Amino acid sequence: MRSLSRSSPRPGTGSHGRVLFALGQCLPFVIALLVIVIELTPAHVVYTGPLLTATPALAAVTMGPKGTLLAAAVAVMVSVTTATYNQAWGTQQVYTNFLALFLVSVASIATSSAVRTRRRNELDQVRRIATAAQEVILRPVPPRLGPVRPASMYLAAEAGARIGGDLYDAVQTRYGVRMIVGDVRGKGLPAVRAAAAVLGAFREAVHYEDDLVEVVRHCVAALHRECAVPGAFDQEALMEGFVTALVAQVPDGPVVEVVNRGHPPPLVLRNGKVHTLMPTSTLPPLELEDFVGALPDTAESYPFAPGDRLLLYTDGVIEARDRDNGFFPLPEAMEAVDGPTPQEFLERLHQELVRHTEGYLADDVAMLLVDRVDRVDRVDRAGQTGEEPGEHAA
Repeated sequence: MRSLSRSSPRPGTGSHGRVLFALGQCLPFVIALLVIVIELTPAHVVYTGPLLTATPALAAVTMGPKGTLLAAAVAVMVSVTTATYNQAWGTQQVYTNFLALFLVSVASIATSSAVRTRRRNELDQVRRIATAAQEVILRPVPPRLGPVRPASMYLAAEAGARIGGDLYDAVQTRYGVRMIVGDVRGKGLPAVRAAAAVLGAFREAVHYEDDLVEVVRHCVAALHRECAVPGAFDQEALMEGFVTALVAQVPDGPVVEVVNRGHPPPLVLRNGKVHTLMPTSTLPPLELEDFVGALPDTAESYPFAPGDRLLLYTDGVIEARDRDNGFFPLPEAMEAVDGPTPQEFLERLHQELVRHTEGYLADDVAMLLVDRVDRVDRVDRAGQTGEEPGEHAA
């Protein structure tokens, strides 16, 4: 499993708070410009010393040590320029201003550095806790499960986060390798609670339910129980929340069985071409069963032979946009990239996603990739004789 947090937001896509923060960063330099205008015009009778002295302190609030140092340097340059223009060198007022500016600058840089260090330590601690929580909820996928080689990747949209509302898992059972990928509508702790409930029910049911539809029903029941806990979800989440989910099974035969509950369809890469496993009927997401009639009681089957590569993903992948608001072309990207192993393939697919979005993700991204190799008995014999099973060639 690979977990990555997103990079810095793309300029121009911030919220109202980000705009105010940017204005705060510009304020020290606006003050310096205002001082120049006052000192180099007939309005220079106004005493501007305290304004320049305050610029490093203001910069320390919104900028790091380097930004504070830059603001202090600008203030010194403005002071030198205005003192020279007004022929004020040698006066007590000028040297008093310089001394005050020096003291405030040193204190502001030291304070900014201390705050930056403290915030970095706090963020590192939060990330360690989030990583531990992620490994409990989204545990690593083994490199080998029966007749498939799986790999996974999770990209959190929220800066500094490691876990969100997307979920996935792959488990080897007596019925075959069973997988799930899902997306909880919403963010924050309620989304994490819902994801944990669905994953917990899946991990238990896959071992004793021979029917994939029954496995999904266990997930629905777990979600209902979690929503019934007082205070677990706010009213908006209870009224509008749901989970899209896709459960798949790879048995010994050359097929994959799928139950799709409102989730983006899986993609199969076969002989360099991508095939979409579209469901024959559209089913509602989990928690929205009451809005439809009777649901199909069987899973759908699709060809999945040795050498094929299956990708399960969340809508954060296909809805990722570039600067021109264009969606990420996932099928084309799968056909274009190459990777001898599932993990390398996901890494290169991730690079294409980052290139398309320029490092900005508006939603969480989860991907689960499995390569179909050969029957379990043949693979086991190859391992016992020291031979390496044939790798996938996309």
